[in-house]
Parts: sequence; structure tokens; C-alpha cells
Amino acid sequence: MGEDVFWAIRGGGITSFGIILSWRIKLVRVPPRVTVFTVQRTLEQGATELAYRWQQVAPKLPKDLFIRLQPVPINNGGNNNTVRVSFIGHFLGQADGLLRLMNVSFPELGLTRNHCLGMSWVESTVYCANFPNGTSIDMLLDRVQENKVFSKSKSDYYKALIPKQGLETLWQGLMDIEDILVQMNPYGGRMEEILDSETAFAHRAGNLFMVLYRVQWSESHGGINTTERYVEMSRRLYEAMAPYTSSNPREAFLNYRDLDIGSNESDETDFEDAQEYGAKYFRNNFIRLAKAKATIDPENFFKNEQSIPPLPH
Repeated sequence: MGEDVFWAIRGGGITSFGIILSWRIKLVRVPPRVTVFTVQRTLEQGATELAYRWQQVAPKLPKDLFIRLQPVPINNGGNNNTVRVSFIGHFLGQADGLLRLMNVSFPELGLTRNHCLGMSWVESTVYCANFPNGTSIDMLLDRVQENKVFSKSKSDYYKALIPKQGLETLWQGLMDIEDILVQMNPYGGRMEEILDSETAFAHRAGNLFMVLYRVQWSESHGGINTTERYVEMSRRLYEAMAPYTSSNPREAFLNYRDLDIGSNESDETDFEDAQEYGAKYFRNNFIRLAKAKATIDPENFFKNEQSIPPLPH
């Protein structure tokens, strides 16, 4: 395989390089019990102020505490639309230590012992995937999708705080779309300690948080026949947030594939077109990825609309 190819498949998108038959992974130790929590506030309860404060706090928290921000549009009856913001936390430790830390770092959130739930780490993965508390971990083995759901995902990296005006733009976009999932995941911590060249995944130091915007609809909304409408709504929200995001290039997360940021025809890979989306997904690592591709797959057998092309001679 070679060192460069091994480097490339860790964050560079394996579909460009071949088929992995097996992995050997290194585990890290976690406590027998962890603590999770969810604190929710609506716009009327000061969610905008808290979300603005979260941007300042979350990327600087100790490595054993992670707090995701997840806003959703809701209806309080009639024409009373608003946004409810959830602060979803995961702490590698017990509630006492978490409360001491939060009272110093983020007292504005008002976290109490009643918000805190203790569980094993594997149980916390189910909780953080938005399943009700107490859901069996057996659901992690269930790969059958009962309801057909369509979706369009886009992503952004933020290197500066979103001003309150920008947060209000985001809230309005959510209320306009309604059927949307937004997750704001803080970076910093361990992410900031790893050089952006250590693996192909280059989004490290300098990022405050990454945001997923996922518009989703089902058969009851019209299925595939309403795709154009939902995709256009996602693009409008994406453009509305442009003043606040990373730029030149506007970076994106590979796992949330977005053909809007650049693509090729499925049966070919033009290098210049690939440079456009490659810079957004991999920043300065794109050229090294193309060199690794030329080593293992010079004929470009493994390709898709956003694959890595072999570096031209």
C-alpha cells in the first residue's frame, strides 16, 4: 500500500483509492460511566444570547467535555413559530465534576443535577443520536430503514463568531424550511492539537465549529417529486449564511457530500474540476491525495462525482 496511500485513506475518502477488507483500530480508554445532558431554550427564553455565548465557550472547553448546539423550528400553536435550541452535552466523568466545570465555564446555561444522566459510553452514543433515554443499545445493530426519507446535506466551517444578526438569519431560515436538521459541533480540544497534515482530514486548528444543514422530506411530503423544492430551500439557507462562514475556499465536510460545491460527470474525473471541490474538502492536502491516487490507481478505476483524480504528469 505504501505510507502515502495509508495516509490518504484516513480522511481522504476511501472510495477514491480502492476497497478496504479489514481495519485494525486503536481504542482509547473511557470511564465506566459518562454523563450526558440536554438543556433546551426557545428564542423567547433567550436562546440567541446563549447560542452566541456557546460559540465563545464550546471550542475552549476541556477535552473531556463536548457540547453540541442543535436548533429546531417548532410551532407553539397557531402562527406562533419559533426556534428551540438544544445544548447537548457529553462529559467523560461524573455529574459532580461536570457541574463544577460548567459553573465556571458556562454558568449562563443554568445546568443542574436534574439535567444530568449517567450511563455507559456505548449507551451515550444512542442518546447523542437523539434516541429517547433508555433506548436499548441493540438498536445500533438495526440497519433496516423502515421509512423512506429523502435528504440534502450541506456543511460549513466557521472560524469567527456568528454575530447575533447572523444567528437570527439562521433561525429565520429554519422556520421558513421547517423540515430541517441543523447541528453545530465545536472543534478546539483534541482536534486543535493534531496537525492538519497528519491525516488527509485537514480541518483542525482555527475552526470554532462545523455546521451541518440537512433538509429532509418523506413520501408524505411528495417524495422524489418535491426534491427540487427542498434542494432550493437548502441552497437559499446556505447562501444566507455565506457572510459568516470560512471563505477562499468555503470549506466543507466530506462526509456530508454536497455536489453543489463542485463535481464531475460520474464516468470521468477532470483534474481542474476536482481541484475546486478538493480544496474545500481537503484544503492543502488535496495535491498529496492526488499523488497517492496516482500511485495506487493511476488509471482512475475507482471514481465518482467527487473522487480524487490521479495527479497529472
